[in-house]
Amino acid sequence: MRVLVIEDEKRIANFIERGLKEEAYVVDVASNGVDGLFQATNVTYDLIVLDLMLPDLNGIDICREVRRAKVNTPILILTARDSVQDKVRGLDSGADDYLTKPFSFDEFLARVRALLRKNRAVKTTTLRIGDIELDQLTRKVKRGDTEIHLANKEYALLEYLMLHANQVVTRTMISEHVWHEDFDSLTNIFDVYIHRLRKKLNEGFDDQLIQSVRGVGYVLQG
Repeated sequence: MRVLVIEDEKRIANFIERGLKEEAYVVDVASNGVDGLFQATNVTYDLIVLDLMLPDLNGIDICREVRRAKVNTPILILTARDSVQDKVRGLDSGADDYLTKPFSFDEFLARVRALLRKNRAVKTTTLRIGDIELDQLTRKVKRGDTEIHLANKEYALLEYLMLHANQVVTRTMISEHVWHEDFDSLTNIFDVYIHRLRKKLNEGFDDQLIQSVRGVGYVLQG
């Protein structure tokens, strides 16, 4: 899952970026409003974390411009402004949630997860495809009664495939949402991780759930 953080305070931006990456998110950081607005309207993100107090273009205007551009990505406003009026302005400008500084990172992560569930038909933190179960809170994965231990990138790859089950996921999509946008999509690293994931998921089972679509990408069937 790919997150854009628009935050000019370097310490806070680094803290959020590091914490999200530890949770297997792909993170881009924009340190000013102009760059943040450009990225938000030209790159596909799963979530935008937006500070209100930016040096060149404030968060309210960014939020309005993002919505005016027909970008429906969930927006979490993160700011030191805690008055009811500020919260109302933020939400009315098109934001989906509002969290004031200082904040608990656990609460921040909970709000991130909630916003990422927003557009799903089923509002749950447990993904189930066939006999595979992935718990987004504990990050535990099971197939049937067998727990499967995955490395961070393996987990992120499986989560993305499960969120797009029965759909062809292209290498470009994987590059942008599981790795970083500047990742070399021509490398065979995707094949390496798919092979590792298949091996772990299929151990003791006969059917192959992850199928390759020649020249395009992969599909998780369930």
